[in-house]
Amino acid sequence: MTKDVTIIGAGAVGIASALSILETGQTVELIDRDEPAAGASHGNAGVISPWTCVPQSMPGVWKSVPKWLMDPEGPLSVRWRYLPQFLPWAIRFIRAGQADKLPAIADAMMALNRPNVDLYRHHLSGTGKEDLVRDSYYVHAYKDPALIDLNQIGWRMRTERGVPLQVVQDGELREVEPALSSEYRAAVLIKDQARAMDPGSIGKALAEKAESMGAIFHRAGVQSISPIDGGGWQITTDNGEMTAKTVVVAAGAWSVRLLKPLGVNVPLEAERGYHVILKDPGITINNSIMDTHAKFVASSMAAGVRCAGTAEFAGLDAPPNYRRAKALVANAKRLFPDINTEDTVEWMGNRPSFPDSLPCIGPVPGYENLFAAFGHSHYGFGMAPATGRIVANIVRGVEPNTDLTPYRIERFG
Repeated sequence: MTKDVTIIGAGAVGIASALSILETGQTVELIDRDEPAAGASHGNAGVISPWTCVPQSMPGVWKSVPKWLMDPEGPLSVRWRYLPQFLPWAIRFIRAGQADKLPAIADAMMALNRPNVDLYRHHLSGTGKEDLVRDSYYVHAYKDPALIDLNQIGWRMRTERGVPLQVVQDGELREVEPALSSEYRAAVLIKDQARAMDPGSIGKALAEKAESMGAIFHRAGVQSISPIDGGGWQITTDNGEMTAKTVVVAAGAWSVRLLKPLGVNVPLEAERGYHVILKDPGITINNSIMDTHAKFVASSMAAGVRCAGTAEFAGLDAPPNYRRAKALVANAKRLFPDINTEDTVEWMGNRPSFPDSLPCIGPVPGYENLFAAFGHSHYGFGMAPATGRIVANIVRGVEPNTDLTPYRIERFG
């Protein structure tokens, strides 16, 4: 037990937690089967929005599900053999989108996102990689201007929380994003946010900073954790046994497998996301762009234009279906007619998703010195820095400024 805190998982949440723990003077080690920031922390759309407050489940979203499932290029896919395991989660997901539940969820989401741009810049300071975070709009592009209704519930949730919005049409939109197809005739701009030029490189830069501050990274798969009589934890890894004083489970979609033997059952799904990188796009995208029709996000990054999106439910162990990624190429061509789609790289990763779009953060009931920090759904990259600040407080017994009630494991019964 050489370190004060042991974090299982070296994704964006684990790394941000390590940095904040180190800033409090505690020591920390991280364990992951992969290199730092190699999973969903690498493959996301790179949106860093302080204004994220609209969950995935919304009133009436279930009405669109049959259409999406029937479309091979649509935003949602469920492998039929996985359907029996998926249905209980889907029912919880639909219930989470009831109108009376949305205000509390929205406030809890924004609490974790509001400081993210400032915190990323704080953590990147001195790394030489500060330019990996750039000021940006979030451009929600529409083909039909009549479909923009700021009284619609999602936009209303944003305006009620002070999100800076601007509606632009045709010429103004072309000034913001010249490469956008003329079929897209209007957009809502979400202002005062940022985007990542390379999410994986940000994670690696922050991991190197944590290492320079004394963090130790162990490359190993974690098979199980169990309490030790008298205090502490035994961690069984591919490379043998380890002991720890305090454990933070930040293993994303794999977290539930570690906690289930301890009697902790939570409705965490591995929501598989895909991206495609167009390596020689021949165009530049100035901001993060959401295609509101095809439900994917496009952004210029260091490696090219990345298009990310889609949700696939097939379980943790099913092989990737890269047809889902290839469908994004056709969508990109419709969004940007002049884009070069000849040279592509596809990727798949697992988003750890709860039905209410909120993570579990806080003590694991019934156990001493065991804490949860996982389940951030589509928003892990944006929520990671604030989650790290919370983790740094709770592991040393300090009450965080953020109310943890919405994130507690006990909310699932």
